[in-house]
Amino acid sequence: MIDEVRHLLDQYTAWLKDRTSLRQVADCVEITTPYLDHHNDYLQIYAKKRDGGFLLTDDSYVVEDLEQSGCNISNPKLKKLLETTLNGFGVTLNGSALEVHAAPGNFPIRKHNLVQAMLAVNDLFYLARPMGKSLFYEDVVAWLELVEIRYTPKVKFTGKSGFDHLFDFVIPKSRVQPERILRAINRPNRESAQVMAFSWIDTRDVRAPDSRAYAVLNDAERTISSDVVDALRSYEVQPVFWTQREQVRAELAA
Repeated sequence: MIDEVRHLLDQYTAWLKDRTSLRQVADCVEITTPYLDHHNDYLQIYAKKRDGGFLLTDDSYVVEDLEQSGCNISNPKLKKLLETTLNGFGVTLNGSALEVHAAPGNFPIRKHNLVQAMLAVNDLFYLARPMGKSLFYEDVVAWLELVEIRYTPKVKFTGKSGFDHLFDFVIPKSRVQPERILRAINRPNRESAQVMAFSWIDTRDVRAPDSRAYAVLNDAERTISSDVVDALRSYEVQPVFWTQREQVRAELAA
């Protein structure tokens, strides 16, 4: 098992390295990552020398793109949710820019946290519904509370690699069920499946041996590719279609 997990982690890091490119832009370095946003454009971040280390920023891309797509981030409810998500990764909001400071010794981890925060925020508010209607994350919260499933929200675990991973909900162990770790994925695709798979692979060895991972997939407005489902299952992440959520109600509530 250890060798298998190590091989999977090596595959992931090799893919990440091979698909990352650098370009000098004025006084900073543009880092193009292999992760896609909802326009199918590669996410980019910028590294600038600052106070003996680096300032890593998205240069306001994520928030400004969401606002241009009709998502009112200044709404108090959405702003609070945004701040909670960013805090989970140790990322700050400076105006409309997502930022994190890195020292030479923790640069990879800080870069990882910024990119994961960008992906989380992008997914959280993707195709945000008009004001007055809930986001997918809030829909999941409402359902968990309606069916009386106890949970702790927004829990961060540090994996074997040293990278931090933020999960939306953790349902504690009971007398009949182990710990259950959930992430709500609003826009299920190859990239979000890879992120979830890596998060779980990197995390599961530092959790209880019988802990389980679930990906709650929003299939209410789009068809989910079988490749996404197969990828999650191959890494022992149980996919839960939102339209079929009652099928897992008993095991989550126990």
